[in-house]
Amino acid sequence: MKTKKIPLRKCIGCNEMIPKKQLIRVVRNKEGETSIDTTGKAHGRGAYVCNNKDCFKKINKTKALNRAFKCEIPQEIYERLTKEIDDSEQ
Repeated sequence: MKTKKIPLRKCIGCNEMIPKKQLIRVVRNKEGETSIDTTGKAHGRGAYVCNNKDCFKKINKTKALNRAFKCEIPQEIYERLTKEIDDSEQ
């Protein structure tokens, strides 16, 4: 019996390949709206972030999301990511 392949994605903070289900996806759609995708299936360009506070601090400091999407990301997205990471650690 074949084993099911687990999809891996690279975190933009630590550059490690991690299973997709363990990451938080941030999406920018065609209209230019940026949001956090909890389902992992929203349309648009996606960037993945670890559920790790240290990794998130690195992303926030270096503005890695801005580089990933080649535009300015609103501060509220960073705040929502902080909340999402805090919720997942509890």
